[in-house]
Amino acid sequence: MNIGIIGCGTISSAYFEGARKTEVLEIKACTDLRMEAAHAQAEKYNCQACTVDELLADDEIELVVNLTIPRAHVDVGLQVLESGKHVYSEKPLGVDIETAKQLIDTASEKGLRVGSAPDTFLGAGIQTSRQALDAGKIGRPIAGTAFMCGHGPEGWHPNPAFFYDIGGGPMLDMGPYYVTALVNILGPVKRVAAITTKGFEERIATSQALNGLRIPVEITTHLTGTLEFQNGAIITMIMSFDIWRHSLPCIEIYGETGSLQVPDPNGFGGPVRVAQERGEWEDQALAFPDNARMIGAIDMASAIGSGRTHRANGSLAYHVLEVMLAFDKSSETGEHVKIESTTERPNPMPLGLEEWEVD
Repeated sequence: MNIGIIGCGTISSAYFEGARKTEVLEIKACTDLRMEAAHAQAEKYNCQACTVDELLADDEIELVVNLTIPRAHVDVGLQVLESGKHVYSEKPLGVDIETAKQLIDTASEKGLRVGSAPDTFLGAGIQTSRQALDAGKIGRPIAGTAFMCGHGPEGWHPNPAFFYDIGGGPMLDMGPYYVTALVNILGPVKRVAAITTKGFEERIATSQALNGLRIPVEITTHLTGTLEFQNGAIITMIMSFDIWRHSLPCIEIYGETGSLQVPDPNGFGGPVRVAQERGEWEDQALAFPDNARMIGAIDMASAIGSGRTHRANGSLAYHVLEVMLAFDKSSETGEHVKIESTTERPNPMPLGLEEWEVD
């Protein structure tokens, strides 16, 4: 399938490299508001640099990978759909539920598909974790924890301001990895209760290029809450850009007969550990290939060809977005927030695949 890429910033190289690993996709063209960035990637990866309008007018391109900033995800996605092409977006799907729903509804009306990062849950770590739970290694899941705690990207990212603008923050930036992994393992979320806050009114960039730049903080940067899943499991979650150091695990799930340690969902690998009843932690053999970014779009292109449902799909991304936005909503109202949407757990990856294979 011929694809185009809109957005040639920092993350794009991972997508270009991923496309090199498969015969399912061929990147035909790329574009960016900074055409010098598009030309640099086009030269490096042997594709065509062009304008957005030219890319969307190309009838040979069937799917567009949208790597723009979060606030532009829906607007660009709608342009892609209006051009008659499928769209696969970087996370999050959108920054508010109303426009995200418009994206999903437009795709449905036009008979097109929406896909969305993260696709890390298609890697060895999360797939092995799900396999362990589905095999009954910890019994019925009762509770769990999910923690992403750090002090923000202003110390290293070349353009950190958007992380503190609408669409940024620890929840919409890092939350997609955690909530998607949990929904993949446990199923959809029923309701959320949370308290959120902002630790600092501004951040000061310390990267070499922007050292000293003052960044106003427009969003909450420490979010703590509880997710009740439809299967009854209760997960305690903290997403924070206000913590310098901690020793909390990424994700743990506690069941009737044991506990499951899930690896960092911002990666594709392991380790995965299980402790049964009063036993010690035991490493689980990773039963799937690691893969890397672009595997979600590869799976989407393959699914379009075969007619099956792709795994990193719009329904999943929409549900995850509603869950993430519920944290601030719950904090503002002082009430539980019922999650109106639901979604199916994506089909697990089959055993026996080689790296970059999908089925």
